[in-house]
Amino acid sequence: MTPTAPKTLVLAGTGKTGRRVAAGLLARDVPVRVGSRRAEPPFDWQDDTTWEPALRGVDAAYVAFYPDAAFPGAARAVGSFADLAVACGVRRLVLLADRGAHEAERCEQAVRDSGAEWTIVRAGFITQNFSEAFLVELVRAGVVALPAGDVAEPFTDAEDIADVVVAALTENGHGGRIHDVTGPRLITFDEAAGEMTRAVGREVRYLPVTPGQFVSSLTGRGVPEEYATQLAGLMVEVFDGRRANVTDTVERILGRPPRDFAEYAREAAASGVWDARAESSGGA
Repeated sequence: MTPTAPKTLVLAGTGKTGRRVAAGLLARDVPVRVGSRRAEPPFDWQDDTTWEPALRGVDAAYVAFYPDAAFPGAARAVGSFADLAVACGVRRLVLLADRGAHEAERCEQAVRDSGAEWTIVRAGFITQNFSEAFLVELVRAGVVALPAGDVAEPFTDAEDIADVVVAALTENGHGGRIHDVTGPRLITFDEAAGEMTRAVGREVRYLPVTPGQFVSSLTGRGVPEEYATQLAGLMVEVFDGRRANVTDTVERILGRPPRDFAEYAREAAASGVWDARAESSGGA
């Protein structure tokens, strides 16, 4: 009998980057175990008794903390998971981290200290937040209200992040490396709204608001207050210009340019996700 090939565990495996990482690995004939609460065995960041069953028979893992590596407590959980992964025989860990966020930096250090062969993939604002996460309802309503001021951000496409992660998980030469992934240009949220307006054929405008107004807006739509407050705090932390630069990571690793926001907006609009009755999903 041929032994079963070691699997790669993909955490947040149904989320924005995770499902794309899983698909990319399967396209390379790499066996995948999806890490999510509905998977078998299930994985839940809030329940560490689910971690070891998910790690059995795993050789490598994509570590995407839910809801975000920049949220309070992420480093403690990621560090505990990384240590357990190594104890279970996992050889390679690839961590998704937020560019410029202090808690995410602590996550990075925890993975580096684990003893695994590690790669850090840093990303800023993920473009698909507009169509697969918390902003989709705002785009549908025509007003994207965020506490982001007029800062420019190198919006990063989830496809680019996932392709870099897949390369780090399957190819040599990525161990001990930090891959800082960005889009091809800096763009403000006001400019992003303009791109979405052109793509969808109706006005989508950006409205800068205070953190308190943002929290009230989210909780008024049923978002838990703790999550809304933490998300607002993260935006205040990172949308101060610290991430206002682009890198050549995508082109250097993948041999192609990163996807531009305008292309994303056209495809998202054509999919119908911003239509009034469309549904969305979230996750990393």
